[in-house]
Amino acid sequence: MQENLIKKIAEEKIYPIIRSSNAQDAIDTAKAMIEGGIKVVELNIVNDSIYEAINEISKIATVAAGGVITGQQAAKSIESGAKILSSPIFQMNMVKISKDKKIPLIACVTTPNEAYEAWKTRVPLLKVYPTAALGGRLYIEDLLRPMPFLNIMASGNIKIEEIPEYIKAGAKAVGIGRALYENSSYKEITDKSKKIIEMLKGY
Repeated sequence: MQENLIKKIAEEKIYPIIRSSNAQDAIDTAKAMIEGGIKVVELNIVNDSIYEAINEISKIATVAAGGVITGQQAAKSIESGAKILSSPIFQMNMVKISKDKKIPLIACVTTPNEAYEAWKTRVPLLKVYPTAALGGRLYIEDLLRPMPFLNIMASGNIKIEEIPEYIKAGAKAVGIGRALYENSSYKEITDKSKKIIEMLKGY
């Protein structure tokens, strides 16, 4: 189950991250992406209303609960229908919850040492953040050169047109946030989603 969901992200290659304090806006944004062909979305737990959004979107797509740092957030996310937990940090408490609940964890890492320590605990997918600030595609290449066994997702201020170069650099997927939905109508979000999926065919 865990491996299948992570494999699904790797097949999609695009991992949208929605951060909104308004549950309805998060729902509508996610639906616009799903209409464009997106199958997995991360909804960030900005406040308690986002659990409603997780519940709604989990009926039509695979939802990752993002920004999860406490056991309470993890429990509420799972109850609401999240199939993946995504944490902005790497901590053993989340690893334990992931194993106990048999739900995959995406842990955030920054340094090679953090990435290796997370890999040793069998975290299936590591979100490298903030990738652009760390050096972009070259940082991903440098990280993977001595540790090609890492399952890496690049994330953090990445532009849509840069996605293919990160996949070429060895990232299993690319996390895209504001670039996909900020200052965009729902139709534009759908169109951007379709464009990304088309762009990634063949990678």
